[in-house]
Parts: sequence; structure tokens; C-alpha cells
Amino acid sequence: MLAISPRKIVHIIYLAREEATGAAEVHAFIDALNSDEQASLTAVAWIGRGAFEAEDYAEAVATAEAEATTPTADYLMGMPHLAENLENGLEELGLDPTGEEEDFLRQGS
Repeated sequence: MLAISPRKIVHIIYLAREEATGAAEVHAFIDALNSDEQASLTAVAWIGRGAFEAEDYAEAVATAEAEATTPTADYLMGMPHLAENLENGLEELGLDPTGEEEDFLRQGS
């Protein structure tokens, strides 16, 4: 279903919550994703903030692809509450961000 792994999303959530170095690292991490992953990440964030319902994931991805006029990292970094939106989006899609985060932290970043 997702074009990006939940682990990558959790990595972004983790970095976005870091105070000092997180922003630069989040930006670089998102820039390194391919276009399908970036569109999927944007769709998850939109679902998490309530702009789309989980069942409209495919439409959200198509919208993200069609409306990508600025670099994805710039757009998402300008989104208030990015980490919370991504976490909520994963939950809405039936994925457990807490479990994914525990695996991420256990295996290292």
C-alpha cells in the first residue's frame, strides 16, 4: 500500500522531534527519498492532519504528485506539527507507530 516504509516515516518522526539538529537531518532525509516515497510521505501527513481520510490514500498520493510545486522537504518542514501528523497518519492507516518506533530505536537509526 505505502510507497514508503513505515520505518522511514518513523525515522522522520524521530528526527523531527529532535530540537537542535533534527531540521537539517529531516530535510536531507526527505530529499534523499525517491519521488514515490515523497508523495506517499506527503499523503500520510495529510491523512494525519485530516485533509484526507485513510481510505482516500491513493487520491492523496495522486494529489501530492500533481501539486508538487515546491521541494517536498521544504513543504513538509513548513507544516506545523509534522511529527504528530505523520504519527496520526500511520495510525489512521492501521499501522502502529509506537511499535515501529520501538523497532527503529532498538535497531539504531
